[in-house]
Amino acid sequence: MIVDRVDLEFEEGFTVLTGETGAGKSILIDALAMVLGQRADADVVRQGAEKAEISAEFDAGALHAWLNDNDLTGDDDSCLVRRVIDGGGRSRAFINGRGVTLAQLREAGEFLIDIHGQHEHQSLLRPAAQRSLLDAYGGLGDMAQAVAAAWRRSQEIRQNLTLLETNAAAFAAEREQLEWQVRELDALRFSPAEWQELQAEHARLAHAQSLIEGTQIAAELLSEGDHAGLAQLAAVSSGLDRLLEYDARLKEIVDVIASAQAQAQEAAYMLRDYQQRLDIDPRRIREVEQRLDAVHASARKYRATPETIPDALDRARARLDQLGGNDDLEALRVRVAEAHAAFLAEAGKLSAGRGKAAKALSAKVTAAMQTLALAGGSFEVALTRLPEGKSSGLEQVEFLVSAHKGIAARPLAKVASGGELSRISLAIQAATSEIALVPTLIFDEVDAGIGGRVAEIVGQMLKKLGSKHQVMCITHLPQVAASADSQWQVTKSTSGGKVVSRVVALDDKQRVEEIARMLGGVKITETTRRHAAEMLGVKF
Repeated sequence: MIVDRVDLEFEEGFTVLTGETGAGKSILIDALAMVLGQRADADVVRQGAEKAEISAEFDAGALHAWLNDNDLTGDDDSCLVRRVIDGGGRSRAFINGRGVTLAQLREAGEFLIDIHGQHEHQSLLRPAAQRSLLDAYGGLGDMAQAVAAAWRRSQEIRQNLTLLETNAAAFAAEREQLEWQVRELDALRFSPAEWQELQAEHARLAHAQSLIEGTQIAAELLSEGDHAGLAQLAAVSSGLDRLLEYDARLKEIVDVIASAQAQAQEAAYMLRDYQQRLDIDPRRIREVEQRLDAVHASARKYRATPETIPDALDRARARLDQLGGNDDLEALRVRVAEAHAAFLAEAGKLSAGRGKAAKALSAKVTAAMQTLALAGGSFEVALTRLPEGKSSGLEQVEFLVSAHKGIAARPLAKVASGGELSRISLAIQAATSEIALVPTLIFDEVDAGIGGRVAEIVGQMLKKLGSKHQVMCITHLPQVAASADSQWQVTKSTSGGKVVSRVVALDDKQRVEEIARMLGGVKITETTRRHAAEMLGVKF
């Protein structure tokens, strides 16, 4: 590793990295690949250093839902990814300060960055990404989600059928037991309100004799005995009445006693009424006790308390519904067929939409290829029918490419030349730039084997793509570099006996010098500089 330390902050738009061959321009791609989960060994650690540490901060917009699902959200709208590799080749990875696996790093990277030119980093080579790109291009995202939902419903019912067929006897026995339980608890007609009233009535009936005796004693003490309370109050009141003529202040006391007499008399009337209505009915006691016994017996039978009998009934009904209630195998087979038909209907609409989108995208990418030194080449979105279908629909989506006329179309992943693959990827990204799925695109080897007019077209295409994405490109071509919104130069020097790479952002004057170097080679003349300034559109 020839980098000791470098900190880069890339802006929006189209950025190029330029420099002499061997200066280390590809280190950026290698570093991003490693921080996003590529395998790394001890060779990446600079000689004499204990470890290599790579950090990258991204706008978390494209990754927000994934971070939430994995409990990895940060303090703001950014996502900080870090990887540390020690001298022994062991590594640790972090997202927003929390430890993660390399698989999680790679998964996060799929939302953040696409590297074109190296097969292992390019999402366009993955079948799922190709399908998602086609659906996004055709505006079929909602339709694809509906198909996936219909597929899940169909599979869930099918699994229930398989389970029922496999365990038919056991389920039949369980259904029979549950049906009996539901009938028995329904027949009990239990309610928490009735239970409260029943317990209160039982307490009253069970202590009826005590109630009779207690109220009789109270009545005698209050109004019926020789020394009843009412008679005593009357005597007190009469005695004080005679004393009023001697001291009027007793009037207040007499009034209180009179009030007490009235209250006591009312209590006596109420006691007599209560005694007349109090009844010891042995038959009713038996009825209440039988009802209590029935409730307690059901509660014990179904391992519940009387208060939770309604919950036990609800659970039994829910499980019965889960088993299909009274549905037999034939009824469930009908439901499976209906669910599959619903899936086929949704998937058929998606297939029709994909057919139109595939035709349009194929033509658009093929046209773009003709301007990128791929004349005679073609691009095709192949839709291969799947006999049974799956959650993604009734067809497999695959990108096929013929780089030159007369060459049979092959899967995009089989394109051998890094330069061809990078330019084909550029054509695809340019054709689909309105539906940006990944916010950052990096192109390496895009200028391999081209120059002149084609190089200028590539530069213009990358610049246009930069209006929709953050685009970075490693290039040796001045035409491509001159089209960029910003430019970084990679240089290599020797310091303390060690080779070190440096990366610097260039201003307009420095860009003129660098593009003049790219144009003129070893000897840079004023004419070359003037040409470079003209390409950049700046004053010389």
